[in-house]
Amino acid sequence: MNTFKIITTVVSIGISSFGFSASVNPCHDLNSSHKNQIPMDTINKNQTIIELAGHQVPVLKDGLYDRFRSNPPLSVIEKEKPGIDLSWFKTIQKEKKDVGFTTYSPNFYYSNSSITAIYTADLKTLKKLIPEEARDIVKPISITPGRGLIAITAYAYHYCDNDSYNELSISIVTTKPNAGNWGVFSLLREVKNKSLWGYVLKLPVNTELARVRGVVGYNLPKWLIPIEYTNKGDSMTFTFYDGSGKPDFSMEGKKLVIESTEPEIVRSNFINLDKNGKLTHGYTDVRALKKASSKNKEDIELKLTDGPLSAFIKLLELGKLMRYDYQPEFQAALYTPEPTGNTKK
Repeated sequence: MNTFKIITTVVSIGISSFGFSASVNPCHDLNSSHKNQIPMDTINKNQTIIELAGHQVPVLKDGLYDRFRSNPPLSVIEKEKPGIDLSWFKTIQKEKKDVGFTTYSPNFYYSNSSITAIYTADLKTLKKLIPEEARDIVKPISITPGRGLIAITAYAYHYCDNDSYNELSISIVTTKPNAGNWGVFSLLREVKNKSLWGYVLKLPVNTELARVRGVVGYNLPKWLIPIEYTNKGDSMTFTFYDGSGKPDFSMEGKKLVIESTEPEIVRSNFINLDKNGKLTHGYTDVRALKKASSKNKEDIELKLTDGPLSAFIKLLELGKLMRYDYQPEFQAALYTPEPTGNTKK
């Protein structure tokens, strides 16, 4: 099997879960203001205000987070959403955590959808985008000379411990911490172990609850923007707006034919930096219920403008589409980051 066939085979096995975890980005200040020109997370009669880590945050009135603060009994989920399969969640024990506010880890995502596009990207640019503190710990996997991999994922979290929200993830496919960078063979090892590593660069969301929880509790590069999710006809579409309410970037993915398969659980690991610049490690377990993939570039379309997200994507110098994932139904468990013993050498 030649090198290119090995690469495409590895990517086809599955590396689309990186977007669930992320690395801190100092550009996204928790206290920054946001101008919203279109409806997003405005306070209305269906919302109430709660205090979270010193912030006044609007949440769904009598929603899961308002009532249970990330620890709803599964019996409540079963009663309110009887169509959701809870068998996996029943095998997981939550732990109470203090992460700047009280929460329970892992955070459960009961019903969700996503589309992912994995492209080759300029390796030098990817290396520079990883902060110096982590640069010697994890490295972009070199898939071919001068090219790494970038995963762009749009998420619709329909029902989770913190109610519902939409999200965009732009992430680098990396090596395991302190492991050699053997290119496609490093990726093969991660895929074989069903334990993947990624460094997420951007993670905007469309609710204040998701933003505050992510920045304070998980060290994530989250900021607030309007995000529209559409699931009609033959495609799933996400549109991301800038701070002034102008369309910035959109992803439209074709609804692929879903083949019957057993649910598969893949772990997505991440190294990130806490507010003190210290390295932490966290992970997400993703359980795919319905999923299909394609290598056809016609199945996924990215529409770029001159907005800030579009400008960032252009900076990556995207190349060949390696894989498109259509995932109309998945579940996940997101664990809070813990300190790691790794230090820069």
